[in-house]
Amino acid sequence: MKLSKVGAAAAIAVALALTATACGNSDSTKPGDTGSSAGAKKDKIVIGIKFDQPGVGLKTPDGKFTGFDVDVATYVAKELGYEPDQIEFKQAVSAERENLISNGDVKLVVASYSINDKRKEKVDFAGPYFLAHQDLLVRADDTSITKAEDLNKKKLCSVTGSTSAQNVKTKLAPEADLQQLGGYSECLTGLENKAVDALTTDNSILAGYAAQDKNKGKFKLVGLSLSNENYGIGLKKGDKELQTKVNAAIKKMEADGAWAKAIEKNFGPSGYKAEPAPAVTEGS
Repeated sequence: MKLSKVGAAAAIAVALALTATACGNSDSTKPGDTGSSAGAKKDKIVIGIKFDQPGVGLKTPDGKFTGFDVDVATYVAKELGYEPDQIEFKQAVSAERENLISNGDVKLVVASYSINDKRKEKVDFAGPYFLAHQDLLVRADDTSITKAEDLNKKKLCSVTGSTSAQNVKTKLAPEADLQQLGGYSECLTGLENKAVDALTTDNSILAGYAAQDKNKGKFKLVGLSLSNENYGIGLKKGDKELQTKVNAAIKKMEADGAWAKAIEKNFGPSGYKAEPAPAVTEGS
């Protein structure tokens, strides 16, 4: 059947309208996208955290995530427009944090990520949002290690890519037998089995391990402050808009009491006393 000229024109108009509607209604965004483009619906945000740090960032056997960094990440994500079910947590081991950010695999890294100049050559930071100090964890019955220099001639364990290991080796105990493994849980196993004599990292992380039910009575913190570790939220270099938004979220979390509640929830049971919230200085 032939269409009249008027009918044909109407059909073309309808087809064009349908095509335009289909093109303009896409609500998907790439993983980790902030959804800032006009009309875009925020889908999800991918955030790197630690999976093996009790009290800081831990993936439990049932697939849930707990810890202070998890609470900070969840709060910041909400301020950016994402609900908890829109957050995808991705494991961020110490040695891969810069790569995850640079490659676009994550939007943010909230993973006991100490701010330093070497890392700032590759990524930017928001914060800091937490101040930790490097310490040592030893077996509960070990009285031979009371200061950093006691590590000389002893076996010291830390994680590949961690600032703690290099700090001890280059500045404090150059004759220590340093072993760098993939995760702190591996170091802890070595400490328990007497394959290593001490584990070094931030006191917040060590306190989390020592406070676990399965570890109570096995280990102790030496109680040193070997360095100041300001935790920041890592993000892609040059993204000043995102940095400003994340800084604002951190400040709000501290001001409305959510920061203090997260500290008490995650560190209170271990008896660990956290430092007051540090001033947010990155990006200023």
